[in-house]
Amino acid sequence: MPQLALANTFWESFDALEKHVKAGVRKAMDKFQKLSVAELHADKGLHLESVDKARDPRMRTIRINDFWRGVVLAPDDGSDTFLLLNVVPHDDAYTWAAKRLYTVNIATRGLEVRNVAAIEQLTPALEKAASAAPALLFAQYKDSVLRDLGIDDQVLKAVRTIIDRPQLDAFGTLLPEDQFEVLTFLAEGFKPAEVYRDVVAVRRPAQATAEPTEDLATAIANTSSRITLITEPDELADILEKPFAAWRVFLHPSQRRLAYRVSYNGPAQVSGGPGTGKTVVALHRVKHLLSRSPDSRVLLTTYTNALAAALRENLALLLDDEAQLARVDVTTVNAYAHRIVRQLGGRSPSPIGDQEERRIWQKVGKQLGLPWTEQFLAQEYRHVILAQGVRSAEEYLAATRKGRGTALGPLKRAQLWRGVESFHSALAEKGDSTHLQVCDEAARLLDRADRSVHGYAHIVVDEAQDLHPAQWRVLRAAAEAGPDDLFITGDPHQRIYDSRVSLGSLGISVTGRSSRLRVNYRSTEEILLWSTRILADVPVDDLGGDGGDSLSGYRSLLHGRRPHVDGHPSEQAEVTALVERVQEWIEQGIRPAEIAVCARFNVLLDKVRDRLDAAGVPMVKVKDSPPADADGVRLATMHAMKGLEFRCVAVVGVTAGAVPFAREITPTEVDRLQHESDMLRERCVLFVACTRAREALHVSWSGSASPFLPA
Repeated sequence: MPQLALANTFWESFDALEKHVKAGVRKAMDKFQKLSVAELHADKGLHLESVDKARDPRMRTIRINDFWRGVVLAPDDGSDTFLLLNVVPHDDAYTWAAKRLYTVNIATRGLEVRNVAAIEQLTPALEKAASAAPALLFAQYKDSVLRDLGIDDQVLKAVRTIIDRPQLDAFGTLLPEDQFEVLTFLAEGFKPAEVYRDVVAVRRPAQATAEPTEDLATAIANTSSRITLITEPDELADILEKPFAAWRVFLHPSQRRLAYRVSYNGPAQVSGGPGTGKTVVALHRVKHLLSRSPDSRVLLTTYTNALAAALRENLALLLDDEAQLARVDVTTVNAYAHRIVRQLGGRSPSPIGDQEERRIWQKVGKQLGLPWTEQFLAQEYRHVILAQGVRSAEEYLAATRKGRGTALGPLKRAQLWRGVESFHSALAEKGDSTHLQVCDEAARLLDRADRSVHGYAHIVVDEAQDLHPAQWRVLRAAAEAGPDDLFITGDPHQRIYDSRVSLGSLGISVTGRSSRLRVNYRSTEEILLWSTRILADVPVDDLGGDGGDSLSGYRSLLHGRRPHVDGHPSEQAEVTALVERVQEWIEQGIRPAEIAVCARFNVLLDKVRDRLDAAGVPMVKVKDSPPADADGVRLATMHAMKGLEFRCVAVVGVTAGAVPFAREITPTEVDRLQHESDMLRERCVLFVACTRAREALHVSWSGSASPFLPA
């Protein structure tokens, strides 16, 4: 019987297929496994046939249905291992297959693919341009050095034309994966010996032959990081049913080199725009740390409970070893801080929410006759006092107030501190705390505690942009400073909560260990270009708060329809148009669970729910934490869309009164800098909502449109 293996390129295509096409793939692959090799070539249903003028003579296609075909790499050495490469429309299948060549890497011994036709076409023009260039990116490396790292003759010829890093990145989609990763490391300044250790040696199996072999089965066995080999009869059906299967087997080289780097000599940071795979990198980093430290404990943490639940579910899919999984705590920073205060402080905190905190500040302000609004008082407490761990009037008098636009002299600070003391007393009377107060207390307790009992060897942080300095102090105190202590992922352009931080001031320096991902694997280029214009020309601080961040070079390799953006004379007309749009998507074969509708407020979502229900469209609310297999269009607020993705997304109610929402904006006359920060946060909320869409984006409003919408 033939043995089937699945390449990462297959998972990329399979994940985007409509439900009935996926069913056809399952049926075809099931039949594929049950036939002998001889029967496979003779079967008229699968219709295994060669590809005319293919650069790789092993290329074959098989029939999925009248419109779709699978592309397969067939053995030519008498073995029985076939590699499923892609599922594409009938005519495209032959074009895709004809251009690609699969070879064995001369250093790692793994199977890799290149767009050989495109490389041959581009190289002469690049050689001509390189001859006039003042410098070449890889001129310092001899051919022998590059060959030792796995660069073969064709790629070497192209490499000698590359002028700079942007040109290398543009070339990256054409080059073999392992070779592109080697070149990326070298371009970032790593020494050849380090690249061999961190890329080549870890990929090359211990049992690899002294010389490369073109035997397909052996090459597939040597490429476990990018190929899934089906070894049991029921394994195929099981893996195709897992929605996260594509992620389990695929990391782009730019992601893999970050996740599986042997070690970082201190905290490391990975940033990047939406859809660049930061969370995937974080999860694989956990896997790597567990394999390197057999007895160590790892904390995987994030900002919200919903995100923590998603991390926990996806990590369980990645780690097949229950013992490894047991060594990872997946929770929010607030929940961890709560546990520390309970264990080390001997009390169980009762945190209050933002609205209750504002109410107490309002009461304190009235009682003391303070000349500031409750909004200003809450922000001063959050951004200055808690951010710097201020504990006395003297410390507050000396505290810096960077980012605050209203000056406070000594007398004003003394007056405000009396308000802080009254706020503390009001909380203490009821035994309450804010979440950030709990974090502040937990950090102090951890500083005096035994980290081997209450801390972690490694901490991996996802969605880091929304963490407050008090939360960072908890994380800093929970792990001994040293190699691989903190691994941080996030995107400052998705900062939707009011947090500002300077990591360096908290003893978390990522200098020399900071990387950026710029390729979006989620959304089409059309959705991406439109969405990034929401933040055009708006300065954004980087994750550490010590400089600026940019989406320059951020791009997608996918293409599709442009976003549908439209205004309506009334809210009723807008909702009617939305229901029609959702019905169109469903008629196109998109499952309701792959569609999301989001709005700034629940009031509009409830109206959408009623209209969808009347139209017979099933729906569920994201806040109710529906299981992944629950049928129904997902309804969510813009904030709740954080960390999610869908094939189709409708963002409704994007009016001038809702985005930005005036009640969330500090007036300029109260604090100019806070006003600018609030406006940026509102832009980011809209940006996050729109970038959840993979294939189709619908944006609408009634009346006056939000000023943040691109023209």
